[in-house]
Amino acid sequence: MAPAVAKTTVTTPDPGARPGAAPLAVIAAGGNVPFEVASAASAEKRPLLVIALEGEADERLKTFPYASVKWGQLGKLERLLTDHGTRDVVFIGSVDRRPDLSSIGLDFGALRILPRIVKGMIGGDDTVLGNLVRWFEESGYRVVGAHEVAPSLVVPEGFAAGPAPSSDDEEDAALALEAAKAIGVLDIGQAAVAVGGRVVALEAAEGTDAMLERVAELRERGRIRWKGRAGVLAKRAKPRQDLRIDMPAIGPRTVDNVARAGLAGIVIEPERVMLAERAETLRRAAGSGTFIVARTNERAPGAADGA
Repeated sequence: MAPAVAKTTVTTPDPGARPGAAPLAVIAAGGNVPFEVASAASAEKRPLLVIALEGEADERLKTFPYASVKWGQLGKLERLLTDHGTRDVVFIGSVDRRPDLSSIGLDFGALRILPRIVKGMIGGDDTVLGNLVRWFEESGYRVVGAHEVAPSLVVPEGFAAGPAPSSDDEEDAALALEAAKAIGVLDIGQAAVAVGGRVVALEAAEGTDAMLERVAELRERGRIRWKGRAGVLAKRAKPRQDLRIDMPAIGPRTVDNVARAGLAGIVIEPERVMLAERAETLRRAAGSGTFIVARTNERAPGAADGA
């Protein structure tokens, strides 16, 4: 008797898809951004398939043509992509924690590249994601950035929201950008906080929100001090970051945490940091008196603290 073949269930394709448009697959992890990307693709009437990572993805994605995979099911993922007829793939969304090998249900497709998976999991984020992209490209797929599908996710140089930053804020923004770039070179993190001409926090594996909680706690304990709202969170891409699959993002929760920490605002790298849930993020920035600006400038080389 022939072995049973597992069936894959996919919702009915959108009958409103534009004839001749290139099919797109959105491989979705957690957060709101995958929904924004899928919505943008649907609005363009591209034949769309959302492939959700089980246990991570937003339930609203089920309103689109939908399937799901578990960690390690690369064989199933390949079948879904083949059945959809796509060569364009978007990877988007956050993952709460990196799985260990004991939690991955490897299928035959994953076993073929097990050495690469193991090597990637013991490296930094850039190593893990870089190995994934190379495997897909070697398999004939084109990896597309979320911002290419949904251009409204990024903002241009000079973009501003909320109150205007002061001259002190501008100096802190430049210093925080410089610090974020320095840790990005080492593949450590994407964000830094500067207050009063001093770097007070750098992002590591805990992520931006946890770093901001640490700043708030340090301020409550009196380890760092300032009056009123002061200081800036900088968020930028790492110099070698592949923005097609790992573009940094800020959103409403970032604004809330910046305000809670007593910081004056946020500076992001234009065109290289996503503004998730744009309308809500801007609403909270205005409501809390938190500025958001897009800048590339850092302190001049050799500039001294307090100069």
